[in-house]
Amino acid sequence: MAIMERELQTNISAEQITTFESGNEMAAMAAAQINYHIMGYFPITPSTEVAQFLDQMKARGEHDIKLIAADGEHGSAGICYGAAATGARVFNATSANGFMYMLEQLPVQSGTRFPMVMNLVTRAISGPLDIRGDHSDLYFALNTGWVILTARTPQAVYDMNIMALKIAEHSKVRLPVIVAYDGFFTSHQKRKVNYFKDRKVVQEFVGECPTDYNYARSTKKPVTIGAHMNGEALINNHYQQSEAMYAAGEVYKEVAAEYAKISGRDYKVLDLYRMDDADVALFLLNSAAESAKDVVDKLREKGIKAGVISPNIIRPFPAKEIREALKNVKALLVGERADSYGAHGPNLTQEVKSAIQEDKENQTIVLSRVFGLGGKDFYADDAENFFNMAIEAMEKGYAEKSFDYYGHVPGDPEKVLKPVINPQSGDAFKTGLIQVNMDEETNKLKVKIPPLRALTSKPKRLASGHGACPGCGIFPGLELFFKGIEGDVVVLYQTGCAYVTTTAYPYTSHKQTMIHNLFQNGAATLSGTVEAFLELKRRGEIEVSEDATFVMITGDGGMDIGMGSALGTALRNHKLIMLEYDNEGYMNTGSQMSYSTPIGHMTSTTSVGKTQKGKAFHHKDTAQIMAASNIPYVFTGTEAFPQDLVKKAAKAQWYAQNVGTVYGKILITCPLNWKSEDRFGGTIMEAAVNSCFFPLYEVEQGVTNITYDPEAKKKRVPLTEWLKYMGKTKHLLKEENKEILADFDQEIEKRWHRLKAKHENPLL
Repeated sequence: MAIMERELQTNISAEQITTFESGNEMAAMAAAQINYHIMGYFPITPSTEVAQFLDQMKARGEHDIKLIAADGEHGSAGICYGAAATGARVFNATSANGFMYMLEQLPVQSGTRFPMVMNLVTRAISGPLDIRGDHSDLYFALNTGWVILTARTPQAVYDMNIMALKIAEHSKVRLPVIVAYDGFFTSHQKRKVNYFKDRKVVQEFVGECPTDYNYARSTKKPVTIGAHMNGEALINNHYQQSEAMYAAGEVYKEVAAEYAKISGRDYKVLDLYRMDDADVALFLLNSAAESAKDVVDKLREKGIKAGVISPNIIRPFPAKEIREALKNVKALLVGERADSYGAHGPNLTQEVKSAIQEDKENQTIVLSRVFGLGGKDFYADDAENFFNMAIEAMEKGYAEKSFDYYGHVPGDPEKVLKPVINPQSGDAFKTGLIQVNMDEETNKLKVKIPPLRALTSKPKRLASGHGACPGCGIFPGLELFFKGIEGDVVVLYQTGCAYVTTTAYPYTSHKQTMIHNLFQNGAATLSGTVEAFLELKRRGEIEVSEDATFVMITGDGGMDIGMGSALGTALRNHKLIMLEYDNEGYMNTGSQMSYSTPIGHMTSTTSVGKTQKGKAFHHKDTAQIMAASNIPYVFTGTEAFPQDLVKKAAKAQWYAQNVGTVYGKILITCPLNWKSEDRFGGTIMEAAVNSCFFPLYEVEQGVTNITYDPEAKKKRVPLTEWLKYMGKTKHLLKEENKEILADFDQEIEKRWHRLKAKHENPLL
């Protein structure tokens, strides 16, 4: 088969093991064998698995890498930069919007010339959100000053991760390196791979970690890193960086040749498949190139001289090698999984054209097609269509349309989508049964709610048909909260389970206005929405009768990466509600650790094994952090205590409409990732409250009030009564983990007594 990797027919000096693994697994394998000092990371699909695999390996004692889960990708990039500046070997993996969030940091690292290796598992950048693979993130990397290698297969992912570090640390380069491979196509699909049996082979190849640089690692040798520069200095700095980048191209060839001697696999600058005498060719990055090789063989059998070009390195761009490869090619189609909007062809199209323009004798006709966006599959038939376009241009002597999108479908007005349910508005959500009044003596709200069965007549805000897992606590929790909200709502959902399970285009479960934005910007976005609404209303551009309650829904770790935006919104005191559903992890990306994960709890990035026993530090108390911002109202709640939550929702609406920002945190179950039975959802929530892990309270106008005291009601239970229902915590009940359990118990007790002290003293 043409798509199988071609191996050198040479004597391979190092013993290798043949296995069947994915690109993410092989990236982790290479990192573990190198045994980096530091990995700063943040979970995002489809790169998350790299950290997960490394964490599992760490639990088994297979490497010594210090894995640091950041508060967001911007933070992870900072961790990596700080570690690199200290002279450590540093590793990271990210994708799509995560890469965009760290983008500001990347030129800092390359501009100060500190090596590291980062795997960019390519994925579509929103909006709209799409978690599948294309190259829209990779194209933003082109101007960051990082060397960029491109890996077509899991085997190449492994090999290039090893080569990348040697290139990065080379004395002529000293630049960070990206290894880019296709999300899901390469990251998750398993292929036959070979890896070195003995990690010493890898470590001897990459060599010792360099120390001959101005690192911030010794107090006896103080250094200043990142001093600001004027234009005259900066142009010299960037010139040196540019020269280092071009040097990296030559160093790549040296390293690839050296690696071929020990591995038997040779990665030339360009992967040229049957290009010796090709008349027509495709230029494709990564996995798509592999799909096209069988088509080349098929066309060759018909007498058509076809070939495929795929670069193994795109920064520096291999212009010289491309000119040589295209010297006699009559027509070339450049297929790209991203666009550079308005440029009449994406980035690599322009760079290929620029490269061959320097050859005055080159007459190659260049076509450009954007394809495969958002993970749209690229089959052999598609490659054949590309070749047919190139053949047609060759025969005509010109291209009818040099640039276009491939695979887009025109809409049919007769098939326009019609709503399955009619949107609902204000009156349907008004019962008049909830009464909220301010007590002027106490300066506190008094809330009167009817029996809960009386509120069942109020429609649900979310329609059935969403894709949540069985037993998911998000929607019962949200719907119960919304029972306390009268009238219309405008809701912003940050990325997370509640969002992705309710809005799979072209369908939606939302009966009222819903906006989506990313973790780090949800609160800021909704603050802009509410202020625009109020300003338009003030100017008479929206009817005075229009009214709504603005609610941001966050969860799945959103109050890690989104904390800065949330605090800024709170301090500005916009009239809105921020509601966090806490499922104790990044559940929408596969149950990774978040800062809300309690100590000792098992997640996919806090594995349990002989060297580690779940999460290593205590959970973040978001409600207390937000209370410290002095907003009018903060509360906690859970569906296990429904009257309490409905009352707090009614208060939240009053404060959001009349005073300013409200923050609420509701604990909800996640049976899939908590490894608990669906039927125990309410029991687990109740035990979480009665063990004082999740106390129910409110902070109203700065005064704390415990709304349910399990001790006073003689319902206090040990922490183990909560933990025993969840598979993710069963290990904490074992004798060998009693110290972790004791630490957890002491922390809960400390927080509970601190809360009681605030309850008893209004000045605290």
